[in-house]
Amino acid sequence: MNGQNYRCGWVALMGPPNAGKSTLLNGLMGQKVTIVTPKPQTTRNQIVGILTDDDAQAIFMDTPGLSQVRGRLSKTMIQAVWQSLGQADVIMPVLDAHLYIRHPEYLDRDLAPVAEALASDERPMVVVANKVDLFADKSRLLTRLNEMWPRAEIFPVSALNKDGLTELAKLIKKQLPKGIAQFPEDQISTAPVRFMAAEIVREKLFLHLRQEVPYGIAVEVENWDEDPEREQTIIHAVIYVARPMHKGMVIGRGGSVLKQVGMEARQDIRELIGGKVHLELWVKVRENWTEDTAFLRELGMGAESL
Repeated sequence: MNGQNYRCGWVALMGPPNAGKSTLLNGLMGQKVTIVTPKPQTTRNQIVGILTDDDAQAIFMDTPGLSQVRGRLSKTMIQAVWQSLGQADVIMPVLDAHLYIRHPEYLDRDLAPVAEALASDERPMVVVANKVDLFADKSRLLTRLNEMWPRAEIFPVSALNKDGLTELAKLIKKQLPKGIAQFPEDQISTAPVRFMAAEIVREKLFLHLRQEVPYGIAVEVENWDEDPEREQTIIHAVIYVARPMHKGMVIGRGGSVLKQVGMEARQDIRELIGGKVHLELWVKVRENWTEDTAFLRELGMGAESL
């Protein structure tokens, strides 16, 4: 490692919501570093995954999906995207190729503004056409993408099936600048373990709740203690909801939803930290928290959070 030909750099994943950026990052990493749900706009922060091997270290930033939604939370998320781009050595737009095969008219709507903004950028760019397992004829779409991104490498993959990910990782490493590794070889993320545990709880809530409720939810780990006698980690986490009516929905009838979320989250956190976990969850109402700049910063959603 860190020889004369060693490469190291930052790679910014960006693109429309629900393009599969988080699934792609987890697939490239070979393990889970960011949450994945069927709902768009799951990722709120710059989640960094660090992929290290003998000849390169790629530092991935998974950014929130670029969208037109409004409000302070949305603005904070978009700010995170452009901040990631500023420090990136390689830019990696990720798009849902299956969507654009079915609705080619969406290509200009979703991607033309980004393509135009990056047209004069001279940094290496790899455009990942994801979900190609869902359709047969790829040539028409790839031709259109080449027209839109003439300088970029267009790379079709299926992140869900892990098709093409090994080859994509090799391509990305070739695009990185020469330099020594910036992180220890056994470090997989810059996110604190407490933050990753909170994200796991939030993922389970996304999977169990419907419609607008998940977007008004935040999770914060208030206490994290080690119990050496019982050889377990004790975690107290608060689930904040933006409206009083959502509290009962998160708890569920007889506590059923909260109990299921806690059970599933505990299992994932146990795998994350490699030990026993005692997880307690509370639900609190914090009205309009998505418009509270100070609270967003406390949750690590400010532009300076990385």
